[in-house]
Amino acid sequence: MDANDYQRQALRSAAPGRSRNERLLNAALGLCGESGEWADTLKKHAFHDHPLDEAALRAELGDILWYVALACDALDLQMGDVMAENIAKLRRRYPDGFSSERSLNRP
Repeated sequence: MDANDYQRQALRSAAPGRSRNERLLNAALGLCGESGEWADTLKKHAFHDHPLDEAALRAELGDILWYVALACDALDLQMGDVMAENIAKLRRRYPDGFSSERSLNRP
């Protein structure tokens, strides 16, 4: 599945009739909440001696993507375009792959 197809299909489950600002706020709060759930799963593994729950991490990543799709829609963006722009930025920043030196001294 490509990103733009995901975005179209995911948004079928978005509440209809919301304003742009409502969708942006829903996306922002949803991203914070779902990212927190993802981090909490890792925290329990790292500090509470729980086994790493990869199924929960995978599910939370899906929820995070849903809110990314909502944010893109509210901004009239396609997820695929946002992803491509991010890769272009990373290639400029790290043309030979990640290095600590370039991370400390970004052009």
